[in-house]
Amino acid sequence: MALTTLYPAERGGLRVSFEYFPPKSDEMEAQLFETVRVLAAYRPAFQTVTYGAGGSTKARSLTTVKRMLQAPGAVPTAAHLTCVGATREEVDHVIDEFVALGVRHFIALRGDPPGGIGTAYTPFPGGYENAAALVSAITKRGTFEVSVSAYPEKHPESRDTAADIDMLKRKVDNGATRALTQFFFDNNDFERYLDRVRAAGITIPVVPGVLPINHLTQVRNFAGKCGARVPEAIIARLGHLEGVPHEHAREATHIAAEQIVDLARRGIRDIHVYSMNRSPLVSAVLDLVGFDKVDPDLTRNDVAA
Repeated sequence: MALTTLYPAERGGLRVSFEYFPPKSDEMEAQLFETVRVLAAYRPAFQTVTYGAGGSTKARSLTTVKRMLQAPGAVPTAAHLTCVGATREEVDHVIDEFVALGVRHFIALRGDPPGGIGTAYTPFPGGYENAAALVSAITKRGTFEVSVSAYPEKHPESRDTAADIDMLKRKVDNGATRALTQFFFDNNDFERYLDRVRAAGITIPVVPGVLPINHLTQVRNFAGKCGARVPEAIIARLGHLEGVPHEHAREATHIAAEQIVDLARRGIRDIHVYSMNRSPLVSAVLDLVGFDKVDPDLTRNDVAA
């Protein structure tokens, strides 16, 4: 049964955005832009392109963002930016490069330590010390939309949630206009976090990040490094299906759709989806929820109209 029949009220007015990462090969590039084409049918509010620590994917990020922005009727595209492994001057130069391409929305992140998630972070000599400083560097250059990260289950390096919220407030004080959360699977964690954010006087939109589970083992490994928790109920639903791709995809579709619908019932209207550069599972989830869409074979001008 279609979820549009089950949940006619909750699906109205939902907005979606997508995260992509730069491709590493011609084959991956073709897959990415096919995914972008398919998911553009859902009229995303915006899409984002990630950026590696220390600019390790700088060239690919610039190329990908440029192609997305120059497409006819392009979806608004935000560029991720980090301050790991680079001086202030080098980061400022990258900001200028993105602005020259037409970027007006940045995702300002500290970035993972060079040694990877879980290793100690030390500010780069002569670099911006954290995401709050990076937000300030962006907003001093003009009027931009600046999204930042938020962590419903606490950043793995933070001593507690209060420290995370204090950092979020510093980012907002420096000009951040939206927070996009790390993915999570228990909406109660998000709601408790949002209550604490609002109690701290932070009023910017806090958009929940949803990760449809293409591969349970990979997601569990990644979640462990990020400080996110995969509930036992989800493991029970998916763990025995990893060798049965079609059944796994169907159950994963229902899990993500249920999460989005529950968020909608709690009053959330904006959802940020970590696409992993693949459209089938994301499309299945959004269709099940009942997101409006247009024919993906229309031109981008039609999509953006």
